[in-house]
Amino acid sequence: MKIKLSIIFFIGILLSNCTGVGSKGLVGTGVSVAFDPRTVGTQIDDSIMQKTISTKILAKDKKYFLNVKTKVLDGRIFITGKVDTPEEKLQITKLAWETKGARSVRNDIKIKEKFDFKQSAKDILITSQLRTALIVNKNIKASNYQIDTHKKKIYLYGIALTSEEKDLVISEAKEILDVEDVIASILLLEDLRIQRE
Repeated sequence: MKIKLSIIFFIGILLSNCTGVGSKGLVGTGVSVAFDPRTVGTQIDDSIMQKTISTKILAKDKKYFLNVKTKVLDGRIFITGKVDTPEEKLQITKLAWETKGARSVRNDIKIKEKFDFKQSAKDILITSQLRTALIVNKNIKASNYQIDTHKKKIYLYGIALTSEEKDLVISEAKEILDVEDVIASILLLEDLRIQRE
């Protein structure tokens, strides 16, 4: 009897993993399995990538099991959840980029802590100043970068087309008033495993 229950339970888990995400999906993608425009091969690749990144994150720390969620669509990785420090967010971003087949990473993880309006306003100002500087600089493709500022520390994630662009982005960040530190996780396009064709 126990064996039959175990088999039924196992089959139930397998079948539940085959069902589609509702019309809103995990990150508001609006894709359901019935109308998914991806090929079956792409769906399988995305599923393998999603399991790989989830396993990597879980191996880093078990607490992420409930706190961090991932979704992969056409090689693009979306990460949501909450962590304790900006350094953890940066590590998870790196893990996502190191996943074979990753085309882009969108990290919407939030940092858990008590809200401080004054500090938050300063961080928003720093982020907006850097975003403006990147947009204005014609030698930088600003859309390739995600900026987070936490307690006057700038965390930069993204892809630089050249090493000169990478240095320029870091330089722009260091020139912003009141910035105490710049922590960059910028990959070069030539270093990506799969480049855009």
